[in-house]
Amino acid sequence: MKLFKSIFLFVALSASLVSCRVHLEPVEILTFKQQLEKLFPNAEISKMEAKDHFTRAYHIVLNQPLDHNNKEAGTFQQHIYLSHVDENMPTVLVTEGYNAYPKTYELSKILKGNQVQVEYRFYGKSRPNPIPWEYLKNDQAIEDYHFIVTKLRRLYDGKWISTGISKGGETVLIYKSKYPWDVEVAVPYVAPLIDTQEDPKTEAHINTIGTEECREKITEFQRNVLENRDGVIEEIKKYAEEKKLGFTEVPMEEALEYAVLELPFSFWQWGGNCESIPSKNATVNELFEYVNSIVGISFYSDQTYFDLLPSYYQHWTELGYYGFDTTPVKDLLQVVKKPTNKRFAPKNVDLTYNPDYIKNVRDFVENKGNKILYIYGEYDTWGACAPNPKPHVDALKMVLKEGSHTTRIKSFSKEDQQRMYDKLQSWLGYSVTIYPLED
Repeated sequence: MKLFKSIFLFVALSASLVSCRVHLEPVEILTFKQQLEKLFPNAEISKMEAKDHFTRAYHIVLNQPLDHNNKEAGTFQQHIYLSHVDENMPTVLVTEGYNAYPKTYELSKILKGNQVQVEYRFYGKSRPNPIPWEYLKNDQAIEDYHFIVTKLRRLYDGKWISTGISKGGETVLIYKSKYPWDVEVAVPYVAPLIDTQEDPKTEAHINTIGTEECREKITEFQRNVLENRDGVIEEIKKYAEEKKLGFTEVPMEEALEYAVLELPFSFWQWGGNCESIPSKNATVNELFEYVNSIVGISFYSDQTYFDLLPSYYQHWTELGYYGFDTTPVKDLLQVVKKPTNKRFAPKNVDLTYNPDYIKNVRDFVENKGNKILYIYGEYDTWGACAPNPKPHVDALKMVLKEGSHTTRIKSFSKEDQQRMYDKLQSWLGYSVTIYPLED
């Protein structure tokens, strides 16, 4: 009887357990693209060719709010280029200052990690037509990056590093000041923090770097071009016809004078060679060719004027810019009497300047900006506006002797490169591998 009861209880219990069994859903295994689509459900995501050390690459077109504080304002399409290796590897966020063209950045080669390259709002393919200028503000752009990083951190759980060049590097510093913990390390290249609409530090820089002989040679060349203006303008006309360039927004005569005024800035910015400056006896073609090689007369063409309107809007309202020194050629100017970069900003738009915006960014990075590696060239004109981190800040500023705006980590000596690698290693930890750049 006891045996019968035991068998009965066993059968009853087994039946009960079977009837109460939990139904398990099959585990959903998503492809990498499907994971991206889950993170950005309303984005257009298309596959691209993976290059260098990357195994996958995608072009993401994301609908971003025009105003992150008011989603009812509408959206614009922001273009992102994501290059993938592994979810556990470091991820380099590239904050472009202007247009974005897919390429592998130096820091991505050093870390052999993932790369997220983001086009700045309202530039290149991310430009709405017409531009709603009131939303082209740095704080809105920073919210773009914060949203993207917050989403992608669910996928990429390794260390994050932000980087950018020139205006893109400036964006790195602004981003760091607004969201200090979004990334572990920041590496801005040749990034200015400009204190006023026409910062006089750039003029002072131009008048002191290099040799006095070289600076005099630049002035002599400027005067030589304007003394031969008719012939040089004929060369511009031929060049414009050949390249199909229009000069209706900035007429050729005005473009020539602005190019001459711009020449010292660009000469030092891009590492000009004093020996290559044409002599007093140069032909008008030689004069034009040199101006074109240093400044680029197409800089004043209708297409470039249109492309750079967002840049000049930002410089004139928040970022600041530089002015022109007319002293060496004032007596030869016929068109541009009071030169200003405001000439190239959009018309009939509120250009009220916020003098505190960049000063607040400078105050943060100089006093609290830890884990920032700054890269500069000594002769680069924008280096005059570089921040100087205080001694108590855990940052490293590297300045290449006689370097230009093209200065990169690879530009430095092996010893200096190693110093930078060691600093990156200390900040990122030894779970991250540093791959020294090859010659």
